[in-house]
Amino acid sequence: MKRPLEGIRVLDLTHLMVGPFCSMLLGDMGAEVTKVESPNGDETRCMGAMQNGESALFLSLNRNKRGITLNLNEDEGRNIFYGLVEKSDVVIHNFLKPAIERWGVDYDSIAKVNPDIVYMGISGFGERGPYSNKPGLDLSFQGMAGLMSITGQPGGSPTRVGTSVADVVAGIFAAYGITIALLAKERMGIGQKVEISILDGLIALQTPRMSQYFATSKIPERLGSASPFFGPIDTFKTKDRYINVSVFTEKSWAKLCRIMDMEHLVSDPRFDSNDKRLENREGLKAILEDQFQQRSADEWLGLLERGGIPNGKIFDYDEVFSDPQIRVNEMVLDLEHPIAGKMKVTGLPIKLSETPGDVRQPAPILGQHTEEVLSSLGYEEREIEKLRERKIV
Repeated sequence: MKRPLEGIRVLDLTHLMVGPFCSMLLGDMGAEVTKVESPNGDETRCMGAMQNGESALFLSLNRNKRGITLNLNEDEGRNIFYGLVEKSDVVIHNFLKPAIERWGVDYDSIAKVNPDIVYMGISGFGERGPYSNKPGLDLSFQGMAGLMSITGQPGGSPTRVGTSVADVVAGIFAAYGITIALLAKERMGIGQKVEISILDGLIALQTPRMSQYFATSKIPERLGSASPFFGPIDTFKTKDRYINVSVFTEKSWAKLCRIMDMEHLVSDPRFDSNDKRLENREGLKAILEDQFQQRSADEWLGLLERGGIPNGKIFDYDEVFSDPQIRVNEMVLDLEHPIAGKMKVTGLPIKLSETPGDVRQPAPILGQHTEEVLSSLGYEEREIEKLRERKIV
């Protein structure tokens, strides 16, 4: 079957997490992605856990890509990049504006080479405004977007979400922006610049929670695992482990009380409406948790399941990837890397019935496809060797 983005050529001038995650999503759906690195390589090649000397972090973000090296500080390197731009549909970068302008790969320069290009510029805070040249990493954005102010236990310190959510969310938005710009190009015949700010993406992620702030002007408090909208929706300790329980209607609240042999709580004036349960959430949690600790998690989950109450265990990663549902959904896949060897990667969350994406190849070794890519531009073997000697590639 043909993949949905087959035939789309993406020139990937990104590093770290947000940009590589975006281009990986496009590659998974069939785009031909050429990752351009400096001769020193993407910084993530040296970060985190290593597998036979290869960074697991880099491998996780750069599958389904060809890899080349280019020195964009030199005219010859830029000329090679422009040659690739002529044959590309999309250019992606996530560098700060001074570097992009120094290398001559800003939108105006690229559009002169290929006016039909879809140009994605991913920045931390936006390309205009007081923070336009401010560097930042995931923690910076989680703090400045307000996410850390609503994450953590009541009365506790601001807490970072336990994964690089700012980078991943912005990467998803960037891939979305590129695909709609490609659709606009197909319909209207125009290329264009698309901008994504990591900060903006993280603010958009909080739309449901921010609606409460807009409506009341009250700064929200940290609630731990509880919901600000309905209750009880929270994490509870049972006899042997924690579970999640979600009550989202008055009917399901009455069901939960029956299941737990605590029907008197339905008419308790402290808890007989959602507003009162939210107002008295701490007292209610203590009462419910005392009862939950009388039985095991499996016993409670069985009762909740039969009663139609949304529930679940809190898995660690061992449990996540041994769970039969995750396996059926193919959310863990096996790959073979020429250096790292056998490795596992996360699967594709988007399932298309007629034009599915797939994981075809592991992340490239640094500069693995340089000769192949340069040959496609007409460079001969001796010319490529001279470029290597001059450290252009």
